[in-house]
Parts: sequence; C-alpha cells; structure tokens
Amino acid sequence: MSPQLLAGKRGVIFGALDNQSIAWQVAEVCAEMGATFTLTNAPVALRFGSLNELAEKLNAEVIPADATSLEDLQHLFTRSEEVLGGKIDFVLHAIGMSLNVRKGKEYTDLKHDWMLKTFDISAVSFHKMCQVLYNGNHMADWGSILGLTYIAAQRTFPDYSEMAESKALLESFARSFGYHFGEKNNVRVNTVSQSPTMTTAGKGVKGFDEFFGYADNMSPLGNAPARACGEYCATLFSDLTRYVTMQNLFHDGGFSNMGMNPKALK
Repeated sequence: MSPQLLAGKRGVIFGALDNQSIAWQVAEVCAEMGATFTLTNAPVALRFGSLNELAEKLNAEVIPADATSLEDLQHLFTRSEEVLGGKIDFVLHAIGMSLNVRKGKEYTDLKHDWMLKTFDISAVSFHKMCQVLYNGNHMADWGSILGLTYIAAQRTFPDYSEMAESKALLESFARSFGYHFGEKNNVRVNTVSQSPTMTTAGKGVKGFDEFFGYADNMSPLGNAPARACGEYCATLFSDLTRYVTMQNLFHDGGFSNMGMNPKALK
C-alpha cells in the first residue's frame, strides 16, 4: 500500500491522454497516496484519448480546458475548487506539442507561425496557468506547482527542434513565478526534467527509439520510467518538500551528469 503522503491534498492535473502519458501515471500515484483532483486536457485531445476511463477509475471529474485560453483556465480552477471543496494544493502542467516536429520539418526550415503556436501551447500556457492561479488566489498556502520539461532546454538534441526553446522558456517562467508565489503565500514552483519516456508524444520525435536506448545506456540507473516520475512528482506535491522552489530537478537516472558511459559505445 502506498504511503498517504498526499492525504487531504487537492490538485489539478493537466495533460493525461492515455496510459502511456506521464500525467496519467502521476494521477494514479497521487490517488494511491490519498489526493483528490480534477483532470483536464484540451477538448480536441479528449476526443482522441481515454481520459474519461482514467477519471472513472480514480473517481475524478474531467474539466475540458484549452490551456492557451485565460477564460478556460479561469473556469477550470474555479470549477475545480467547487468540485474539490477548497483551494488547490498542487498542479501538474504536462503539456507539449509541436506541429513542426509532427510534420517532420527540419530545424533550419521551420514554419515560424507553427513555432509560435508551439511556444504558446508548450510554454506560454504555463505562464497563463500560473497567472490565473496567482490572480485568482486559487492556490492554498504552501502549495506546489510543477511543469514537466526535458534536458534539451540546456543541451542540443537536433531532432527535438523548437521544443527545446519551449522547455527553456517553461523553466524560466517557473523560476520567475516561483519568486512571486513564494512571496505571496509560500507556494513553490518547480520543473521536473524527465528521462526520455515512451509516451505517445515522445514516440513522435524522429529517431526516438534509438535515442531512448542511447540515454538508457548512458544513465547509470537507466531511464526513469513514467511511474517513477509520478512517484517523484508526488513527493514534490507533499509537505516533505516545502522548501524546494524555483528549481529544475533532473529525474533521469543520472544522464544529466554523465560525460560518457562505456556501455554507450558498445
């Protein structure tokens, strides 16, 4: 039985699509650890995913919201407070999409209107989310906000394309809002930089299977699976990490600190 680290905690989880999603795993772990929460994704994503199946399993309400819409976000958090019976203790932002990547556009020949859409969905949505939470006083004191990111924000992975800049922007937003939320009511804001993970979105990146194997060989502990990421996120939602804020936290089996692993040469 999982420890009840999150007993009595109320949350909102963005981005679960199917059982391969990291957000799906986070939701399952949080439920096992005693939390209650609402689930959300864009209306178009709800038509293609299986979020309602997760909601039924965990007894959670699904509230559709376009994370790029301030109006949708305001409704989401107001409704979540009503459903959950109080202010929000934790929020997970697990959102990312690039049309350029989906369409196979090379980094040196991107469509810039698509790039701006990537930034809006994958990064600016995090700022909008935090802004609505902040101005609407939706977060409980000592709450926790997390965004999922990737090491391409710091290092060059050519096939990750402009998603790398999106993640860098996301991490910057988290640091900046971490200051404002901390000063306001001790809410912490962090990002978790996860290993390559076999999600629906991840597998859409060119050469992902090969890179997954490379990262697994480079990492002393191997790639961190989605379930383990869910468990790590749960600790960051708990009261045990109250003084961790404005950090980009690597959850990658040691990959981020490796230079070379002989296994990767075999």
